Amino acid sequence: MSEEINHHRRGFLGIAVMSIAAAELGMIGTADAQAKTERVVLPDIKPGTNTSFGPLKQIDAGVLSIGYADVGPADGPVVILLHGWPYDIYSFVDVAPLLASAGYRLIVPYLRGYGTTRFFSSETVRNGQQSVVAADIIALMDALKIPKAIVAGYDWGARTANIVAALWPERCKAMVSVSGYLIGSQEANKKPLPPRAELAWWYQFYFATERGRQGYESNRHDFAKLIWQIASPKWNFDDATFDRSAEAFNNPDHVAVVIHNYRWRLSLAAGEPQYDDLERRLAEGPVITVPTITLEGDANGAPHPDPASYRQKFSGKYSHRTIKGGIGHNLPQEAPQAFAQAVVEVDGY
Repeated sequence: MSEEINHHRRGFLGIAVMSIAAAELGMIGTADAQAKTERVVLPDIKPGTNTSFGPLKQIDAGVLSIGYADVGPADGPVVILLHGWPYDIYSFVDVAPLLASAGYRLIVPYLRGYGTTRFFSSETVRNGQQSVVAADIIALMDALKIPKAIVAGYDWGARTANIVAALWPERCKAMVSVSGYLIGSQEANKKPLPPRAELAWWYQFYFATERGRQGYESNRHDFAKLIWQIASPKWNFDDATFDRSAEAFNNPDHVAVVIHNYRWRLSLAAGEPQYDDLERRLAEGPVITVPTITLEGDANGAPHPDPASYRQKFSGKYSHRTIKGGIGHNLPQEAPQAFAQAVVEVDGY
């Protein structure tokens, strides 16, 4: 889930050109964050309009065979859409066709431990530390021969986008990040939080125990559904929507990767040495220089930082928007038009 409270924690063919007041999306920020008087506007879409990406693809990349959706024109500018936990690529099932119709190529991968993504070797550590997930995305870009892309995501996907933008800015044209700056460090995570903030991280402490690992292994469907309800309290998703995503959690490595992720954060599980240098750089809290739009839902029930706390982490052209209307943690699926519009606009920065 949006994680760094525990650290100080881009036409449609036939597009319409019109003015939109910044207030429509609850935009806040400095003068460079103001809406353009005239800009391309994607049509609104009812969440849940789409239920399939069509046939998925598979490609060897690094230590993984990565399953992914590839939507839109093959020669279009690339946008990589990154999901979080406990969610999957269907968070972007309405976002992708909006952007594809606007001329973009969307790559939507299952992260390690989800869906059809698999490790080649049984000997590979089922590592969930923050840098390794970003390294997977660079390996995917290399395998697909994508030199540069817009990266956009939420939750684990936002953190991964942050890391790609911070450590490989030459590969990142621009970024959309829900809940802002989510790069953390083990050292920073040693600092205790006030009780109410700690309470919001109950599942992290649960996962620190063998009981928690077994509990998640045995009850991953119901566990994930509970997280969805807590994290998006005003989102009335139906069983079909949840079950479509829950299938991704049947991946044989899902539990191991998730448990390692949360234990690593608390220094209860070791990372792999080949990623130590990346983690050292991330622990310094690197400033992100690529153009960025950050988003937050007005009803996000998951732990998330205040936008003011991370503004200084973005030195390029920047805008923040709070998306209103009872939007929770899974912002791309709950407010696909707003998320897709942010991608269109950051591409013009």
